[in-house]
Amino acid sequence: MNILQILPALDMGGVETGTIDLARYLVKNGHKAIVVSGGGRLVKELEAIGSRHYTLPVGRKSLVSIIRSSGELADIIRSEGIDIVHARSRVPALIAYFACKRTNRILITTAHGYYSKHLMSESMGWGKFVIVASNIMAKHMAGSFNVPRDRIRLIPRGVDLSRFVLRPEKISGRRNEFVIGMVARITPLKGHADFIKAISLIRGRIPGLKVRIAGSAPKMKYREDVEVLIRQLGLSKTIELIGACQDVPKVMNGLDMLVSATVTPEAFGRVIIEAQAIGVPVVATNVGGVVDIIEDEVTGLLCEPQNPRAMADQILKLYRDSSLTKRIIAEARKRVEEDFNSDKMMQRTLAVYEEAIKKQNILVIKMSAIGDVILSIPSLRAIRAKFPFAKIKVLTSLASRDVLDGCPYIDDRIVCDFNGKHKGIKGLWRLAGEVRKESFEIVIDLQNNRKSHILAYMSFSALRYGYDNGKLSFLLNKRIKNDALYLDPIEHQFRVLRMAGMKPADKQLALWPSARDDAEANKFLRENWVKPGQRLVGINVRASARWASKNWPAGQIVELCDILAKEYNARAVLTGTDEDAEFAEAISGSAKSKPIIAAGRTTIMELAALIKSFKVFLTPDSAPMHVSSAIGTPFVALFGPTDPARHIAPSKDCVVLCKSKELKCGPCYKPECRKRLSCMRMITVDDILDALKVFLANDGA
Repeated sequence: MNILQILPALDMGGVETGTIDLARYLVKNGHKAIVVSGGGRLVKELEAIGSRHYTLPVGRKSLVSIIRSSGELADIIRSEGIDIVHARSRVPALIAYFACKRTNRILITTAHGYYSKHLMSESMGWGKFVIVASNIMAKHMAGSFNVPRDRIRLIPRGVDLSRFVLRPEKISGRRNEFVIGMVARITPLKGHADFIKAISLIRGRIPGLKVRIAGSAPKMKYREDVEVLIRQLGLSKTIELIGACQDVPKVMNGLDMLVSATVTPEAFGRVIIEAQAIGVPVVATNVGGVVDIIEDEVTGLLCEPQNPRAMADQILKLYRDSSLTKRIIAEARKRVEEDFNSDKMMQRTLAVYEEAIKKQNILVIKMSAIGDVILSIPSLRAIRAKFPFAKIKVLTSLASRDVLDGCPYIDDRIVCDFNGKHKGIKGLWRLAGEVRKESFEIVIDLQNNRKSHILAYMSFSALRYGYDNGKLSFLLNKRIKNDALYLDPIEHQFRVLRMAGMKPADKQLALWPSARDDAEANKFLRENWVKPGQRLVGINVRASARWASKNWPAGQIVELCDILAKEYNARAVLTGTDEDAEFAEAISGSAKSKPIIAAGRTTIMELAALIKSFKVFLTPDSAPMHVSSAIGTPFVALFGPTDPARHIAPSKDCVVLCKSKELKCGPCYKPECRKRLSCMRMITVDDILDALKVFLANDGA
């Protein structure tokens, strides 16, 4: 693999050390390691291990610099053949995000800090995977930045145990002086003032006390404030500021105790495990990821942040109790070997890279009516076959989401509600944000309308497939002309998939009713005195209230129900939605055979389970027609204003009745008919009986 890491600079610090360590591991294991930063004192060390460095001002926050650096980074990505870009800070992550979109490369981010919630910090959640070093950081990224949990990868930091060697003398007796150290950048967040005040409280209580504070000072004014505090407390002969340390193991070897005084939550605290690896006991403030490293009085001592007295007490406790100190040193070193060694960290990081390459992130958009979503099942099957390891999500409507229950071809659904929280421009923007958070690499738009094209574009996916239909389709970058007029609905979708390199063939619909759905359907039949093996014929009473032109006249349904009961010993079951319940009750009330009313009494998946019990199902062009096809129940489909060639999925146990083409006006695709449903009235009861006979004859009932 070719990996590029990007961070603001390569000066001393935990992030920088981790970058160097990872580059060393990658080169050692035969991978290309590139680092982009603003430069710094560690560049020579990086180049010495066989990695290449590019200097760009990727730490600058100006918009002009970010835009320019993004273009330059994209050029580096192309020239070096980079597979994955790994961003380790906020501005570099923003730059890398847009460079990766330009080049269709994978972005990984590592959240090193406990970031405050603002726009610049959002970029740390935009990676395909977001690496965190502690559980507290995982919760923070999920809670504050809405990063989906399935995109967060927990990889604790690690130390190179060949460099940080446990020194036996650290477990042995005291020397003439006792050295306490603090290794951290000199900034207010690291708590230097609290540490210095704690030292002032124990001065004179530890013979030969010496304190060494190592770390660079990004702002000299704050270093001067620290020096003033040291002088004010009379600690100039006790505390030494030794500046940035390039040889951390050497500094650690000169300590008897390390104190971490951080005042706000931080991601991890590398210096703690470095001390523990060498055998230096640690007192640390109880903040952020520190609690993942230190178990109080087992692998270290914890104290409240910004409480110098509590810190002083813990320092004295560790100094005075040699048996506790020895026990902590041994347990801490053991824990480092088991959980925090660099080899494990590198292996886990490499595994994330491999997963990112292997496991593509795909969004399929199909957010229309129930029947249309059912018709997308063959496409979902084909996508899964092409991408067996991908994470596939479907953006679907609130009304249609249930038909994807149990679907083995997808991992999850994103549900939109354009009548509720996603209503209007503001709601569409909110939905686009939800989609963008998922970091999709491929979007397959099977909806192909203006909203779906906008959402595909706003996903920031590098590959967006769909039809060039004039409905803002310029927002897609992989388009096919919508010029094939007479295709069945599944073949129409397959054209998009073929453009994406797939070879779909299986057009069979499918649904997966649960055991609960089956139980509810059986309960409904028992409540309506249906005996096992009794012959049932389902009749879907209406296509919809809006499409009155699709509906077969109620009087003919009444006549059909009575003939089925009298001549075929079959009981009719009237299906439909809540809106159809009153219509179904009127039919049942007019029929002598008293058909069962199921309209409005089942969910869509319970209806699927119910349809399984029918010998045959009669339905106009509607979602239940596709349900019957998916379940495998024979059906007779009635078509009037719509063309069956464009709306029915291929099915072996199906008879289509359509007479609209005998009229000059058909198929008209008009919801209302001015000719009193001429095309539907032309379908007679005898026509339907002839079609039903095919499935009712010799069935053993």
